[in-house]
Amino acid sequence: MTDVTRMTAAQVAGLISSGDASAVEVATAHLDRIAAVDERVHAFLHVDRDGALAAARAVDEKRAQGEELGPLAGVPVAVKDVIATRGIPTTAASKILEGWKPPYDATVVERLRAAGTVMLGKTNMDEFAMGSSTEYSAYGPTNNPWDLGRIPGGSGGGSAASLAAYEAPLAIGTDTGGSIRQPGAVTGTVGAKPTYGGTSRYGLIAFSSSLDTPGPCARNVEDAALLHSVIAGHDVRDSTSIPQPVPDVVAAARLGATGDLTGVKLGLVKEFAGEGAEPGVLAAFRESVEALVKLGAEVVEVSCPHFEYALPAYYLIAPSEASSNLARFDGVRYGLRVGDDGNRSLEEVMSLTRDAGFGPEVKRRIILGTYALSSGYYDAYYGQAQKVRTLITRDFTTAFESVDVLISPTTPFVAFPFGSRTSDPYQMYLADLYTIPTNLYGGPAISVPCGLSEGLPVGFQVMAPTMADDRMYRVAAALESAVGTLTPPTLEA
Repeated sequence: MTDVTRMTAAQVAGLISSGDASAVEVATAHLDRIAAVDERVHAFLHVDRDGALAAARAVDEKRAQGEELGPLAGVPVAVKDVIATRGIPTTAASKILEGWKPPYDATVVERLRAAGTVMLGKTNMDEFAMGSSTEYSAYGPTNNPWDLGRIPGGSGGGSAASLAAYEAPLAIGTDTGGSIRQPGAVTGTVGAKPTYGGTSRYGLIAFSSSLDTPGPCARNVEDAALLHSVIAGHDVRDSTSIPQPVPDVVAAARLGATGDLTGVKLGLVKEFAGEGAEPGVLAAFRESVEALVKLGAEVVEVSCPHFEYALPAYYLIAPSEASSNLARFDGVRYGLRVGDDGNRSLEEVMSLTRDAGFGPEVKRRIILGTYALSSGYYDAYYGQAQKVRTLITRDFTTAFESVDVLISPTTPFVAFPFGSRTSDPYQMYLADLYTIPTNLYGGPAISVPCGLSEGLPVGFQVMAPTMADDRMYRVAAALESAVGTLTPPTLEA
Protein backbone atom coordinates (compact mmCIF):
# COMPACT_ATOMS: atom_id res chain seq x y z
CA MET A 1 0.00 0.00 0.00
CA THR A 2 2.99 2.34 0.17
CA ASP A 3 2.70 3.15 -3.55
CA VAL A 4 -1.06 3.67 -3.74
CA THR A 5 -0.73 7.47 -3.59
CA ARG A 6 1.31 7.36 -6.83
CA MET A 7 -1.30 5.39 -8.75
CA THR A 8 -3.82 6.79 -11.19
CA ALA A 9 -7.47 7.03 -10.16
CA ALA A 10 -8.33 4.23 -12.60
CA GLN A 11 -5.68 1.99 -11.04
CA VAL A 12 -6.90 2.75 -7.52
CA ALA A 13 -10.49 1.97 -8.51
CA GLY A 14 -9.32 -1.32 -10.02
CA LEU A 15 -7.51 -2.27 -6.81
CA ILE A 16 -10.60 -1.63 -4.73
CA SER A 17 -12.97 -3.35 -7.15
CA SER A 18 -10.79 -6.47 -7.27
CA GLY A 19 -10.39 -6.59 -3.52
CA ASP A 20 -6.62 -6.20 -3.66
CA ALA A 21 -6.99 -3.11 -1.47
CA SER A 22 -9.80 -1.76 0.65
CA ALA A 23 -11.19 1.74 0.25
CA VAL A 24 -10.24 2.38 3.89
CA GLU A 25 -6.62 1.45 3.20
CA VAL A 26 -6.54 3.76 0.18
CA ALA A 27 -8.12 6.65 2.09
CA THR A 28 -5.78 6.17 5.03
CA ALA A 29 -2.74 6.21 2.75
CA HIS A 30 -3.79 9.54 1.25
CA LEU A 31 -4.74 11.05 4.61
CA ASP A 32 -1.34 10.03 5.96
CA ARG A 33 0.32 11.62 2.93
CA ILE A 34 -1.55 14.86 3.60
CA ALA A 35 -0.47 14.77 7.25
CA ALA A 36 3.14 14.26 6.17
CA VAL A 37 3.56 16.93 3.48
CA ASP A 38 0.74 19.46 3.59
CA GLU A 39 2.40 21.62 6.20
CA ARG A 40 4.84 22.54 3.41
CA VAL A 41 2.40 22.52 0.47
CA HIS A 42 -0.71 23.97 2.17
CA ALA A 43 -3.04 22.55 -0.47
CA PHE A 44 -5.85 21.95 2.03
CA LEU A 45 -7.83 24.37 4.17
CA HIS A 46 -9.78 21.57 5.84
CA VAL A 47 -9.19 17.82 5.99
CA ASP A 48 -12.24 15.71 6.80
CA ARG A 49 -10.53 12.57 8.08
CA ASP A 50 -13.57 11.13 9.85
CA GLY A 51 -15.88 11.78 6.90
CA ALA A 52 -13.41 10.29 4.44
CA LEU A 53 -12.96 7.09 6.43
CA ALA A 54 -16.72 6.75 6.89
CA ALA A 55 -17.27 7.09 3.13
CA ALA A 56 -14.50 4.56 2.48
CA ARG A 57 -16.05 2.05 4.91
CA ALA A 58 -19.37 2.42 3.09
CA VAL A 59 -17.68 1.47 -0.19
CA ASP A 60 -16.02 -1.56 1.41
CA GLU A 61 -19.37 -2.66 2.84
CA LYS A 62 -21.01 -2.42 -0.58
CA ARG A 63 -18.29 -4.53 -2.13
CA ALA A 64 -18.55 -7.10 0.67
CA GLN A 65 -22.29 -7.37 -0.01
CA GLY A 66 -21.67 -7.98 -3.69
CA GLU A 67 -23.05 -4.66 -4.89
CA GLU A 68 -21.73 -3.29 -8.16
CA LEU A 69 -19.27 -0.44 -7.70
CA GLY A 70 -18.98 2.58 -9.98
CA PRO A 71 -15.80 3.31 -11.95
CA LEU A 72 -14.48 5.69 -9.26
CA ALA A 73 -15.86 4.02 -6.13
CA GLY A 74 -13.44 4.39 -3.23
CA VAL A 75 -11.17 6.82 -5.07
CA PRO A 76 -10.16 9.85 -2.95
CA VAL A 77 -10.99 13.33 -4.24
CA ALA A 78 -10.16 16.85 -3.05
CA VAL A 79 -12.76 19.61 -3.49
CA LYS A 80 -12.10 23.31 -4.02
CA ASP A 81 -13.35 25.35 -1.07
CA VAL A 82 -15.76 27.40 -3.20
CA ILE A 83 -18.14 24.42 -3.50
CA ALA A 84 -20.74 23.80 -0.78
CA THR A 85 -20.26 20.65 1.30
CA ARG A 86 -22.89 19.83 3.90
CA GLY A 87 -21.55 20.10 7.45
CA ILE A 88 -17.99 20.75 6.27
CA PRO A 89 -16.44 24.26 6.41
CA THR A 90 -16.80 26.12 3.11
CA THR A 91 -15.07 29.49 3.19
CA ALA A 92 -14.13 30.39 -0.41
CA ALA A 93 -10.77 31.14 1.30
CA SER A 94 -12.29 34.32 2.76
CA LYS A 95 -12.45 35.59 6.33
CA ILE A 96 -16.03 36.70 5.68
CA LEU A 97 -17.11 33.02 5.56
CA GLU A 98 -14.72 31.67 8.18
CA GLY A 99 -16.26 28.68 9.93
CA TRP A 100 -19.41 28.59 7.76
CA LYS A 101 -20.80 25.06 7.32
CA PRO A 102 -23.38 24.76 4.54
CA PRO A 103 -26.65 22.92 5.30
CA TYR A 104 -26.59 21.26 1.87
CA ASP A 105 -24.28 19.75 -0.76
CA ALA A 106 -23.61 21.26 -4.17
CA THR A 107 -24.84 19.13 -7.07
CA VAL A 108 -21.25 18.28 -7.98
CA VAL A 109 -20.65 17.00 -4.43
CA GLU A 110 -23.92 15.04 -4.45
CA ARG A 111 -22.77 13.29 -7.61
CA LEU A 112 -19.33 12.58 -6.14
CA ARG A 113 -20.94 10.98 -3.10
CA ALA A 114 -23.38 8.99 -5.25
CA ALA A 115 -20.45 7.66 -7.28
CA GLY A 116 -18.76 6.40 -4.11
CA THR A 117 -15.77 8.70 -4.22
CA VAL A 118 -14.11 9.55 -0.92
CA MET A 119 -13.87 13.28 -0.23
CA LEU A 120 -10.65 14.07 1.62
CA GLY A 121 -11.32 17.75 2.33
CA LYS A 122 -11.42 21.27 0.94
CA THR A 123 -8.57 22.85 -1.00
CA ASN A 124 -7.04 26.32 -0.83
CA MET A 125 -7.72 28.98 -3.46
CA ASP A 126 -7.62 32.68 -4.17
CA GLU A 127 -10.39 34.35 -2.17
CA PHE A 128 -13.76 33.94 -3.93
CA ALA A 129 -11.80 32.50 -6.89
CA MET A 130 -10.33 35.92 -7.74
CA GLY A 131 -6.67 35.49 -8.60
CA SER A 132 -4.08 33.56 -10.58
CA SER A 133 -1.61 32.49 -7.91
CA THR A 134 -3.48 31.47 -4.71
CA GLU A 135 -1.61 34.33 -3.04
CA TYR A 136 -4.95 36.02 -2.38
CA SER A 137 -6.20 33.32 -0.02
CA ALA A 138 -7.06 34.80 3.37
CA TYR A 139 -5.40 31.73 4.93
CA GLY A 140 -2.02 31.96 3.23
CA PRO A 141 -0.76 30.76 -0.16
CA THR A 142 -0.38 27.24 -1.45
CA ASN A 143 3.13 26.24 -2.54
CA ASN A 144 3.92 24.59 -5.86
CA PRO A 145 5.32 21.05 -5.26
CA TRP A 146 7.73 21.60 -8.19
CA ASP A 147 9.32 24.51 -6.33
CA LEU A 148 7.93 25.50 -2.94
CA GLY A 149 9.00 29.10 -3.52
CA ARG A 150 6.72 29.45 -6.55
CA ILE A 151 2.99 29.81 -7.08
CA PRO A 152 0.77 26.79 -7.96
CA GLY A 153 -1.50 28.90 -10.16
CA GLY A 154 -4.93 30.17 -9.32
CA SER A 155 -7.52 30.49 -8.35
CA GLY A 156 -7.56 26.72 -7.85
CA GLY A 157 -3.94 26.28 -6.82
CA GLY A 158 -4.83 24.05 -3.87
CA SER A 159 -6.61 21.45 -6.01
CA ALA A 160 -3.76 21.32 -8.53
CA ALA A 161 -1.07 21.21 -5.85
CA SER A 162 -2.83 18.37 -4.02
CA LEU A 163 -2.44 16.29 -7.19
CA ALA A 164 1.20 17.22 -7.81
CA ALA A 165 2.04 16.47 -4.15
CA TYR A 166 0.32 13.05 -4.40
CA GLU A 167 -2.12 13.99 -1.66
CA ALA A 168 -5.08 13.07 -3.88
CA PRO A 169 -5.47 11.35 -7.28
CA LEU A 170 -8.45 13.53 -8.24
CA ALA A 171 -9.67 17.03 -7.45
CA ILE A 172 -12.53 19.36 -8.30
CA GLY A 173 -11.89 22.92 -9.39
CA THR A 174 -13.88 25.78 -10.89
CA ASP A 175 -12.95 27.76 -13.98
CA THR A 176 -14.11 31.36 -14.47
CA GLY A 177 -11.21 32.69 -16.53
CA GLY A 178 -8.73 29.80 -16.40
CA SER A 179 -8.76 28.76 -12.74
CA ILE A 180 -8.63 25.03 -13.52
CA ARG A 181 -6.38 25.12 -16.57
CA GLN A 182 -3.73 27.62 -15.48
CA PRO A 183 -2.98 25.82 -12.15
CA GLY A 184 -2.86 22.56 -14.10
CA ALA A 185 -0.32 24.05 -16.49
CA VAL A 186 2.08 25.33 -13.82
CA THR A 187 1.87 22.19 -11.63
CA GLY A 188 2.23 19.65 -14.45
CA THR A 189 -1.26 18.23 -14.00
CA VAL A 190 -4.39 17.99 -16.17
CA GLY A 191 -7.19 20.52 -15.75
CA ALA A 192 -10.41 20.50 -17.79
CA LYS A 193 -13.06 23.21 -18.11
CA PRO A 194 -16.29 21.61 -19.38
CA THR A 195 -18.78 23.38 -21.61
CA TYR A 196 -20.53 26.14 -19.63
CA GLY A 197 -23.77 24.56 -18.42
CA GLY A 198 -22.37 21.06 -18.81
CA THR A 199 -21.69 20.87 -15.07
CA SER A 200 -24.05 22.30 -12.48
CA ARG A 201 -23.33 25.55 -10.65
CA TYR A 202 -25.86 24.73 -7.91
CA GLY A 203 -23.99 25.02 -4.61
CA LEU A 204 -21.05 26.88 -6.15
CA ILE A 205 -20.35 30.16 -4.35
CA ALA A 206 -20.81 32.58 -7.23
CA PHE A 207 -18.07 34.82 -8.57
CA SER A 208 -19.17 35.52 -12.15
CA SER A 209 -22.37 33.63 -12.89
CA SER A 210 -22.13 33.71 -16.68
CA LEU A 211 -18.60 32.27 -16.58
CA ASP A 212 -18.20 29.97 -13.51
CA THR A 213 -17.79 26.29 -14.46
CA PRO A 214 -16.95 23.38 -12.13
CA GLY A 215 -14.61 20.82 -13.63
CA PRO A 216 -12.18 17.93 -13.08
CA CYS A 217 -8.49 17.99 -12.18
CA ALA A 218 -6.25 14.91 -12.35
CA ARG A 219 -2.73 13.71 -13.07
CA ASN A 220 -3.65 12.20 -16.44
CA VAL A 221 -6.28 12.68 -19.12
CA GLU A 222 -8.24 9.45 -18.61
CA ASP A 223 -8.68 10.16 -14.90
CA ALA A 224 -9.93 13.66 -15.71
CA ALA A 225 -12.43 12.19 -18.18
CA LEU A 226 -13.65 9.66 -15.60
CA LEU A 227 -14.23 12.43 -13.07
CA HIS A 228 -15.88 14.63 -15.72
CA SER A 229 -18.35 11.85 -16.54
CA VAL A 230 -19.33 11.56 -12.87
CA ILE A 231 -20.00 15.25 -12.17
CA ALA A 232 -21.49 16.36 -15.52
CA GLY A 233 -25.08 16.31 -16.69
CA HIS A 234 -28.30 18.29 -16.55
CA ASP A 235 -29.48 19.70 -13.22
CA VAL A 236 -32.94 21.26 -12.86
CA ARG A 237 -31.66 23.36 -9.95
CA ASP A 238 -29.31 25.28 -12.25
CA SER A 239 -31.18 27.45 -14.76
CA THR A 240 -28.13 27.55 -17.04
CA SER A 241 -27.66 23.75 -17.07
CA ILE A 242 -27.82 22.25 -20.56
CA PRO A 243 -30.54 19.55 -20.96
CA GLN A 244 -28.44 17.36 -23.25
CA PRO A 245 -26.56 14.07 -22.79
CA VAL A 246 -22.94 14.35 -21.67
CA PRO A 247 -20.51 13.53 -24.51
CA ASP A 248 -18.68 10.22 -23.97
CA VAL A 249 -15.48 11.82 -22.77
CA VAL A 250 -14.06 8.59 -21.33
CA ALA A 251 -14.30 6.76 -24.66
CA ALA A 252 -12.76 9.79 -26.39
CA ALA A 253 -9.82 9.84 -23.97
CA ARG A 254 -9.21 6.13 -24.49
CA LEU A 255 -9.41 6.57 -28.27
CA GLY A 256 -6.90 9.39 -28.10
CA ALA A 257 -4.56 7.28 -25.97
CA THR A 258 -4.13 4.94 -28.95
CA GLY A 259 -2.12 7.72 -30.56
CA ASP A 260 -4.09 8.02 -33.78
CA LEU A 261 -5.27 11.48 -34.83
CA THR A 262 -5.73 10.73 -38.51
CA GLY A 263 -8.26 13.14 -39.99
CA VAL A 264 -8.27 15.52 -37.01
CA LYS A 265 -7.77 19.20 -37.87
CA LEU A 266 -6.05 21.38 -35.28
CA GLY A 267 -6.35 25.16 -35.50
CA LEU A 268 -3.23 26.97 -34.33
CA VAL A 269 -4.47 30.31 -32.97
CA LYS A 270 -2.38 32.92 -34.75
CA GLU A 271 -2.90 35.54 -32.03
CA PHE A 272 -1.54 33.15 -29.36
CA ALA A 273 1.32 31.63 -31.34
CA GLY A 274 4.09 33.84 -30.06
CA GLU A 275 3.47 37.25 -28.61
CA GLY A 276 3.89 37.55 -24.87
CA ALA A 277 4.97 33.97 -24.16
CA GLU A 278 8.30 32.95 -22.64
CA PRO A 279 10.69 31.31 -25.13
CA GLY A 280 10.76 28.03 -23.19
CA VAL A 281 6.96 27.85 -23.18
CA LEU A 282 6.84 28.42 -26.94
CA ALA A 283 9.53 25.80 -27.55
CA ALA A 284 7.66 23.13 -25.56
CA PHE A 285 4.40 24.06 -27.29
CA ARG A 286 5.91 23.83 -30.80
CA GLU A 287 7.51 20.46 -30.04
CA SER A 288 4.10 19.21 -28.94
CA VAL A 289 2.47 20.46 -32.14
CA GLU A 290 5.07 18.49 -34.11
CA ALA A 291 4.30 15.41 -32.02
CA LEU A 292 0.59 15.71 -32.86
CA VAL A 293 1.38 16.01 -36.57
CA LYS A 294 3.34 12.75 -36.33
CA LEU A 295 0.18 11.15 -34.91
CA GLY A 296 -1.71 12.08 -38.07
CA ALA A 297 -3.23 15.43 -37.17
CA GLU A 298 -3.37 18.27 -39.66
CA VAL A 299 -2.43 21.72 -38.33
CA VAL A 300 -3.70 24.92 -39.92
CA GLU A 301 -3.23 28.48 -38.73
CA VAL A 302 -6.47 30.16 -37.67
CA SER A 303 -6.96 33.86 -36.99
CA CYS A 304 -9.26 34.91 -34.15
CA PRO A 305 -8.82 38.68 -34.35
CA HIS A 306 -10.95 39.60 -31.35
CA PHE A 307 -9.12 37.35 -28.89
CA GLU A 308 -6.78 40.25 -28.11
CA TYR A 309 -9.72 42.08 -26.52
CA ALA A 310 -10.70 39.15 -24.31
CA LEU A 311 -8.62 40.21 -21.30
CA PRO A 312 -10.07 43.74 -20.95
CA ALA A 313 -13.60 42.48 -21.72
CA TYR A 314 -13.28 39.80 -19.03
CA TYR A 315 -12.06 42.30 -16.45
CA LEU A 316 -15.22 44.32 -16.96
CA ILE A 317 -17.73 41.45 -17.16
CA ALA A 318 -16.40 39.30 -14.30
CA PRO A 319 -15.98 42.12 -11.72
CA SER A 320 -19.40 43.50 -12.64
CA GLU A 321 -21.04 40.16 -11.92
CA ALA A 322 -18.90 39.77 -8.79
CA SER A 323 -20.09 43.16 -7.54
CA SER A 324 -23.66 41.90 -7.76
CA ASN A 325 -23.00 38.40 -6.38
CA LEU A 326 -20.91 39.46 -3.39
CA ALA A 327 -23.50 41.98 -2.20
CA ARG A 328 -25.09 39.08 -0.29
CA PHE A 329 -22.18 39.06 2.17
CA ASP A 330 -23.52 41.77 4.44
CA GLY A 331 -22.89 40.45 7.97
CA VAL A 332 -26.62 39.96 8.52
CA ARG A 333 -27.62 36.50 7.32
CA TYR A 334 -24.49 34.38 7.76
CA GLY A 335 -20.73 34.59 8.02
CA LEU A 336 -18.63 37.25 9.70
CA ARG A 337 -20.28 40.17 11.53
CA VAL A 338 -18.19 43.10 12.81
CA GLY A 339 -19.24 46.11 14.89
CA ASP A 340 -22.69 44.90 15.94
CA ASP A 341 -22.53 46.41 19.44
CA GLY A 342 -26.05 47.80 19.50
CA ASN A 343 -24.90 51.35 18.83
CA ARG A 344 -24.18 51.17 15.10
CA SER A 345 -26.58 51.28 12.17
CA LEU A 346 -27.05 48.40 9.73
CA GLU A 347 -25.05 50.28 7.09
CA GLU A 348 -22.14 50.78 9.50
CA VAL A 349 -22.11 47.07 10.43
CA MET A 350 -22.16 46.10 6.75
CA SER A 351 -19.27 48.43 5.99
CA LEU A 352 -17.15 47.26 8.92
CA THR A 353 -17.89 43.60 8.12
CA ARG A 354 -16.91 43.91 4.48
CA ASP A 355 -13.80 45.90 5.30
CA ALA A 356 -12.62 43.21 7.70
CA GLY A 357 -13.90 40.21 5.74
CA PHE A 358 -12.86 40.92 2.15
CA GLY A 359 -9.24 40.87 1.01
CA PRO A 360 -7.53 43.42 -1.29
CA GLU A 361 -8.15 41.67 -4.62
CA VAL A 362 -11.83 41.08 -3.85
CA LYS A 363 -12.25 44.74 -2.87
CA ARG A 364 -10.47 45.82 -6.06
CA ARG A 365 -12.81 43.81 -8.26
CA ILE A 366 -15.96 44.86 -6.39
CA ILE A 367 -15.01 48.52 -6.83
CA LEU A 368 -14.19 48.02 -10.51
CA GLY A 369 -17.41 46.12 -11.14
CA THR A 370 -19.59 48.57 -9.23
CA TYR A 371 -18.12 51.43 -11.24
CA ALA A 372 -18.69 49.62 -14.54
CA LEU A 373 -22.35 49.05 -13.63
CA SER A 374 -22.99 52.55 -12.34
CA SER A 375 -25.45 54.94 -13.94
CA GLY A 376 -23.93 56.68 -16.94
CA TYR A 377 -21.13 54.12 -17.37
CA TYR A 378 -23.04 50.83 -17.89
CA ASP A 379 -23.25 51.12 -21.67
CA ALA A 380 -19.73 52.48 -22.03
CA TYR A 381 -18.10 49.67 -20.06
CA TYR A 382 -20.20 46.57 -19.26
CA GLY A 383 -22.34 46.96 -22.39
CA GLN A 384 -19.32 47.33 -24.65
CA ALA A 385 -17.60 44.35 -23.02
CA GLN A 386 -20.62 42.17 -23.76
CA LYS A 387 -20.46 43.25 -27.40
CA VAL A 388 -16.81 42.19 -27.50
CA ARG A 389 -17.86 38.88 -25.99
CA THR A 390 -20.22 38.37 -28.93
CA LEU A 391 -17.39 39.07 -31.38
CA ILE A 392 -15.13 36.55 -29.60
CA THR A 393 -17.91 33.95 -29.80
CA ARG A 394 -18.16 34.60 -33.54
CA ASP A 395 -14.40 34.08 -33.86
CA PHE A 396 -14.77 30.64 -32.26
CA THR A 397 -17.79 29.75 -34.40
CA THR A 398 -16.00 30.74 -37.60
CA ALA A 399 -12.84 28.86 -36.62
CA PHE A 400 -14.74 25.65 -35.83
CA GLU A 401 -16.21 25.66 -39.33
CA SER A 402 -12.77 24.70 -40.64
CA VAL A 403 -11.05 22.89 -37.73
CA ASP A 404 -12.04 20.37 -35.04
CA VAL A 405 -10.27 22.05 -32.12
CA LEU A 406 -8.09 25.07 -31.43
CA ILE A 407 -4.69 24.80 -29.74
CA SER A 408 -2.43 27.21 -27.86
CA PRO A 409 -0.14 27.32 -24.84
CA THR A 410 -2.22 27.33 -21.65
CA THR A 411 -0.39 30.24 -20.05
CA PRO A 412 2.36 32.54 -21.31
CA PHE A 413 4.83 31.69 -18.55
CA VAL A 414 5.79 29.00 -16.06
CA ALA A 415 5.17 29.25 -12.32
CA PHE A 416 6.58 32.53 -11.03
CA PRO A 417 8.09 33.26 -7.59
CA PHE A 418 5.82 34.43 -4.78
CA GLY A 419 5.43 38.19 -4.61
CA SER A 420 6.79 38.85 -8.10
CA ARG A 421 3.43 39.98 -9.56
CA THR A 422 1.21 40.99 -6.62
CA SER A 423 2.33 44.63 -6.83
CA ASP A 424 1.13 44.90 -10.45
CA PRO A 425 -2.39 43.48 -10.95
CA TYR A 426 -2.12 43.70 -14.74
CA GLN A 427 0.95 41.43 -14.78
CA MET A 428 -0.99 38.97 -12.62
CA TYR A 429 -4.00 39.12 -14.95
CA LEU A 430 -1.78 38.19 -17.93
CA ALA A 431 -1.56 34.66 -16.51
CA ASP A 432 -5.04 34.08 -17.96
CA LEU A 433 -4.33 35.68 -21.35
CA TYR A 434 -4.81 32.42 -23.29
CA THR A 435 -7.56 30.87 -21.17
CA ILE A 436 -10.11 33.70 -20.92
CA PRO A 437 -11.49 33.58 -24.50
CA THR A 438 -12.94 30.11 -23.96
CA ASN A 439 -14.81 31.28 -20.86
CA LEU A 440 -16.32 34.22 -22.73
CA TYR A 441 -17.39 31.81 -25.50
CA GLY A 442 -18.66 29.09 -23.15
CA GLY A 443 -16.92 26.16 -24.80
CA PRO A 444 -14.78 23.42 -23.22
CA ALA A 445 -10.98 23.50 -22.93
CA ILE A 446 -8.33 21.35 -21.32
CA SER A 447 -4.72 21.86 -20.25
CA VAL A 448 -2.36 18.91 -20.50
CA PRO A 449 1.37 18.90 -19.62
CA CYS A 450 3.63 19.16 -22.67
CA GLY A 451 7.14 19.49 -21.29
CA LEU A 452 9.40 21.63 -19.12
CA SER A 453 10.90 25.10 -19.36
CA GLU A 454 13.75 25.82 -16.96
CA GLY A 455 12.74 22.70 -15.05
CA LEU A 456 9.14 23.83 -14.58
CA PRO A 457 5.96 22.47 -16.25
CA VAL A 458 4.41 23.91 -19.41
CA GLY A 459 0.75 23.42 -20.34
CA PHE A 460 -0.79 22.75 -23.77
CA GLN A 461 -4.38 23.95 -24.23
CA VAL A 462 -7.00 22.29 -26.43
CA MET A 463 -10.24 24.22 -27.04
CA ALA A 464 -13.37 22.62 -28.54
CA PRO A 465 -16.86 23.71 -29.64
CA THR A 466 -19.67 23.80 -27.07
CA MET A 467 -20.89 20.31 -26.09
CA ALA A 468 -17.97 18.76 -27.98
CA ASP A 469 -15.96 18.09 -24.82
CA ASP A 470 -15.04 14.66 -26.21
CA ARG A 471 -12.90 16.26 -28.94
CA MET A 472 -10.59 17.98 -26.48
CA TYR A 473 -10.14 14.77 -24.47
CA ARG A 474 -9.19 12.82 -27.59
CA VAL A 475 -6.50 15.31 -28.64
CA ALA A 476 -5.20 15.78 -25.08
CA ALA A 477 -4.92 12.02 -24.54
CA ALA A 478 -3.11 11.63 -27.85
CA LEU A 479 -0.59 14.29 -26.84
CA GLU A 480 -0.15 12.60 -23.48
CA SER A 481 0.54 9.30 -25.23
CA ALA A 482 3.28 11.00 -27.25
CA VAL A 483 5.02 13.13 -24.61
CA GLY A 484 4.09 11.27 -21.41
CA THR A 485 3.07 12.64 -18.02
CA LEU A 486 5.29 14.74 -15.75
CA THR A 487 6.65 13.57 -12.41
CA PRO A 488 7.22 16.37 -9.87
CA PRO A 489 10.20 16.27 -7.51
CA THR A 490 9.63 14.05 -4.50
CA LEU A 491 8.49 15.78 -1.32
CA GLU A 492 9.95 13.53 1.34
CA ALA A 493 7.52 12.77 4.15
